[in-house]
Amino acid sequence: MTSVILCAAGSGTRANLPENKVLHELNGMPVLCYSLSVFAPFADELLVACRKEDEKEVAPLLSQYENAHTVLGGKTRTESVYNAMKEAKGDIVLIHDAARPYVLPELIERVLESVKSTGSGVAAVAATDTVVFTGDNGYTLPPREEVYLLQTPQGFAREPLLAAYKKAMSSGRTFTDDSGIYAAYIGSPTLVRGDKENRKLTFSEDFAPCERAGFGVDTHAFEHQEEIDRGIARLNLNYITLCGAVIPSNHALKAHSDGDVPVHALMDALLSAADLRDIGYYFPDSDEKYRGANSMELLAEVMKLVRGQGLKVKNVSISILCELPRLSPYIEKMRENLRSALGCEHVAIAAGTNEKLGYIGEGRGITAYAMAFLKK
Repeated sequence: MTSVILCAAGSGTRANLPENKVLHELNGMPVLCYSLSVFAPFADELLVACRKEDEKEVAPLLSQYENAHTVLGGKTRTESVYNAMKEAKGDIVLIHDAARPYVLPELIERVLESVKSTGSGVAAVAATDTVVFTGDNGYTLPPREEVYLLQTPQGFAREPLLAAYKKAMSSGRTFTDDSGIYAAYIGSPTLVRGDKENRKLTFSEDFAPCERAGFGVDTHAFEHQEEIDRGIARLNLNYITLCGAVIPSNHALKAHSDGDVPVHALMDALLSAADLRDIGYYFPDSDEKYRGANSMELLAEVMKLVRGQGLKVKNVSISILCELPRLSPYIEKMRENLRSALGCEHVAIAAGTNEKLGYIGEGRGITAYAMAFLKK
């Protein structure tokens, strides 16, 4: 089980903002929402450490995530994470600064795999500038090839990290991140290749719009035997199409087109990020031209609209919820199809069930959520 802790108990002081910087809008959406959407597919629980005065604004942002809740932050980052660690239930904990909205799913995967194999994983990038130490020992230049800049996410096995945090809290020492605590009381953590674009928003210029984000959701119901008997459903019940991949299924999806749920969600996310109308406007289900349409071909039309705005895809993240069929054998093919269609390497697809709850758990339909990030 994986617990994700998002550190959101800071303020907007250095950015000259009148509010907590993770609640400030970036490209039309609160900064916190970016981290929530990217980490959600990896998290069995999401804990957001925030200030008491921010809780009434943070809580509504968590409402779409059944496994998310707030934790009271502390006066320091160390205290905030410690409060969340005490509530976390996962055997693995990923800790991320909510003010780093540009984190990619691929980086989260690298950190998570490192924790599973070594017990720790800390995102880091090699320093490209010369670094100097100044202090009691004078002016010291460490070898640049030995210097790394640490980022988040940082992941650890929960129990040893919690033990280290208890020692840190009683020591009175100051720590700026979790790897420092791990190194002080356990040992050197494993460094994982980070991402230069995974920067932390700190100053006012960091909030200047440079990217656009869009969100999309789509749901399609399955056709069942009683509908076929009544003559209101299609007879093709042996497959469904998701992200262009043909997947064997006992039931087809009800749709005017081919019912490609995640592609429909993705198209709405792309159009939203490009400040365009939704897919119902461009491809209305009242138009017979789109009956049985191939959604990957419609996606190609959406990409023409996006490029017409002078934009290209930076990365997308899709989460698919369905009880059956089992999607894991087809995920890589789905990613490959979307990479080709979008002209983008950063495509993340997560698939999960709804634990037998609701229409998804009862096998009556599929829902997909999509986030798309565009840049000039």
